[in-house]
Amino acid sequence: MRPAPGSGPAAPRERAASALLAARARTRALTTCVDERELVAQHSPLMSPLVWDLAHIGNQEEQWLWRAVAGQEALRPELDPVYDAFGHPRAERPSLPLLPPREAHAYAADVRGRVLDVLERVPMEGGPLLADGFAFGMIAQHEQQHDETMLITHQLRSGPAALTAPEPPLAAPDAALLPAEVLVEGGPFTMGTSTEPWALDNERPAHPRLVAPFFIDTLPVSNDAYLRFIEDGGYTDPRWWRPEGWEQVRRHSLSAPLFWRREGGSWVRRRFGVTEPVPPGEPVLHVGWYEAAAYAAWAGRRLPTEAEWEKAARHDPASGRSRRYPWGDDDPTPEHANLGQRHLRPAPVGAYARGASPLGVRQLIGDVWEWTASDFLPYPGFRAFPYREYSEVFFGDGYKVLRGGSFAVDPVACRGTFRNWDLPVRRQIFSGFRTARDAEPA
Repeated sequence: MRPAPGSGPAAPRERAASALLAARARTRALTTCVDERELVAQHSPLMSPLVWDLAHIGNQEEQWLWRAVAGQEALRPELDPVYDAFGHPRAERPSLPLLPPREAHAYAADVRGRVLDVLERVPMEGGPLLADGFAFGMIAQHEQQHDETMLITHQLRSGPAALTAPEPPLAAPDAALLPAEVLVEGGPFTMGTSTEPWALDNERPAHPRLVAPFFIDTLPVSNDAYLRFIEDGGYTDPRWWRPEGWEQVRRHSLSAPLFWRREGGSWVRRRFGVTEPVPPGEPVLHVGWYEAAAYAAWAGRRLPTEAEWEKAARHDPASGRSRRYPWGDDDPTPEHANLGQRHLRPAPVGAYARGASPLGVRQLIGDVWEWTASDFLPYPGFRAFPYREYSEVFFGDGYKVLRGGSFAVDPVACRGTFRNWDLPVRRQIFSGFRTARDAEPA
């Protein structure tokens, strides 16, 4: 088995430098492709101005790597309350005394220059923050998560396209021959991790989980399949909806995924400033948890639990062990999954044959975040680290778990154990789903 990233004396430092530089290159691309007016505007009350995310990235890096790791005096302590994500709801952030774009860029660059100097000399051991470069990995993941958030803001902004990217690969030649679902045998498996160097607190610790046998879709639910739900009156029939979901449908007059609209006799969507026909073969995107659960009920199925999703993605029946990714332990490549904003859309269902799980389930990593049936809860033995506000304050039945990442997620913040969560009404995120059903034990 290939050693996990972070092993070997030089690996943590090199990996940290690479991850930080990649994140910053993406941040700059997302914040230099529009003018200053667009950077300071709030394009949706659901999102912060892009310039807030930019300076917040620098502020978090200053607090954790310059102050906590390097032990240095604060550079800009007056910025801490301004860029405290828990101190100000997104809708209120435009009224804060935000750094103007040029100053925000300069601040983030100054912090980064100092941090790279720190990285050259700080030991990669001596405590949990330093072990395997964890603090640097945490900050790289934090920046990439905000890059995904900024990409969502780009999707919500009006006006012409500001971003471009090549098209994703086509579906594999055998896609039409794949079975609709696969059986995942019942039994125990190891969920979570205690060994992944940069895993965040909610992914820990590894623990045994017993799962009954179930069937899961081989592929994510496609736009074409979801259109059949729409055309069968899915948004007008309360039988398929949870009461809270049906209330959302009625209150907001929902009739299709976010960014879809009818134009003549067909459906079109807006994607990063371009209006285009809804591609039937892509995974459905921009649906909330209530919509995913309603579709599953209409189809006579259900959403997989988080444990079922992870078993389908990581468990190797031949060896009995849990892999880092569906395809094995190697880091993702462009042949495995659609990650890292390499493309600005999901690949067609049936793509990435090399990324399949041992049972043949495809696209479990990348393309679209997949809603699960599960509430966001701690694992047995959970310990908040290094701060409660990353995970612990969100635990409960208010948030649903999403798994697998999307085309907007960088590989550093996406693995078989990575857990995302959001409110079930959220639709602006890059979310889709696949369905499951119970199976009788053999």
